[in-house]
Amino acid sequence: MESPPGSARSNPETEVGMRVEDLWDIQEPQLSPSEKLNSCFQSIPVISFPHAHSSQETLHPVIEIPSDSSLADAVETLSRNRMLSAPVRNVEAPQNASWIDRYIGIVEFAGIAVWLLHQSEITPRGTDGLDLKLSNIKQDESRKPVPEAAASVGGTFLETLTSSEFYKKTKVQDISGSFRWAPFLALQKSDSFLTMLLLLSKYRMKSLPVVDLGEKKIDNIITQSAVVHMLAECVGFQWFESWGTKMLWELGLPINRNKLVKLSEDDPVLKAFHLMRKRRIGGLPVVDKSGNKAIGNISIRDVQYLLAAPEMYKGYRSITAKVFLRSIKSYLDAHKDASPRFLGVLTCHRDDTIKDIILKLDHEKTHRIYVVDQEDNLEGVITLRDIISRLVHEPNGYFGDFFDGVVPLPQNSRV
Repeated sequence: MESPPGSARSNPETEVGMRVEDLWDIQEPQLSPSEKLNSCFQSIPVISFPHAHSSQETLHPVIEIPSDSSLADAVETLSRNRMLSAPVRNVEAPQNASWIDRYIGIVEFAGIAVWLLHQSEITPRGTDGLDLKLSNIKQDESRKPVPEAAASVGGTFLETLTSSEFYKKTKVQDISGSFRWAPFLALQKSDSFLTMLLLLSKYRMKSLPVVDLGEKKIDNIITQSAVVHMLAECVGFQWFESWGTKMLWELGLPINRNKLVKLSEDDPVLKAFHLMRKRRIGGLPVVDKSGNKAIGNISIRDVQYLLAAPEMYKGYRSITAKVFLRSIKSYLDAHKDASPRFLGVLTCHRDDTIKDIILKLDHEKTHRIYVVDQEDNLEGVITLRDIISRLVHEPNGYFGDFFDGVVPLPQNSRV
């Protein structure tokens, strides 16, 4: 997986690495490696970051979802383009609107799904009798607390939800402020890599649009995954090796050791998404009956399978975590053209290097890796955000009034 830097691997990510390398060589000798990295990344504008869905020859336009699209249409668009999120264009904005009025936020596949599941808890008031249908499906669970009742429903519930007029008529703009709805915090092309890296880590942004002020539109979208892929392509550069050869424990990883949120293999899978919503996390391990060893991983991204393919669970009275993982594997085996999904449990040890972790995560295209001890007992988790947060640090007063012009979080936001 590791390749030497240089002309043998010419790509946009490597070009960024070479640019950092050139800046690294001219930094003041008294600066620490951490200060050198900060200085290098502050000197490179985000216009240099490789475009999403691009090749050397072709740049594809950023896909947008109109604010008046139905949830069903938005899910279809995201599924067709194999995307997890997209900017929402305000259809009511005038033709000459500024970029900040042109968009109302970023909507995620997971956000739509979790919002719909949340509606099942509060009895949706649809015009097609969905509330009655849902109550009939869940009548045997009426004595249970609402979250537990919602978590125990099976495939019939999901098919009812996705075939309802409620799902087909609710508009994307109606769910602004829901779980994992991102405010429209955009970068300009002149903003620095350091700003971008800090926003994706310390400030917990999941993706960052880069705006073309002249065209008043989004020119690129930078994600945590794209940053980690860039780092993987920079293995071998002096600046990378000075940081990447450090062991996890030297960088204070994993964070919150031995405080991992877990899900038993026999728990209802919807409990996983309720826990993610409650704890504001993006994934968790599925553990065996001992509670210490991981047998699988469920990510917030996996909630898409509840909407995109509810037929997978038809006949199941209760969809357990074990059934869910098995159904995803069967579905992906039958749909070879579906987006790749790592189905195993990615693990590491505290004495592995950050470079090892980056290469594993990038190779498997997954967002988290679990730290285990010598007996494979879970100790913690490392996410893409954790990695980026150890690459740079925020200088005192760095952002100044940067956030003053940002569109505020929608009311009741759970980002």
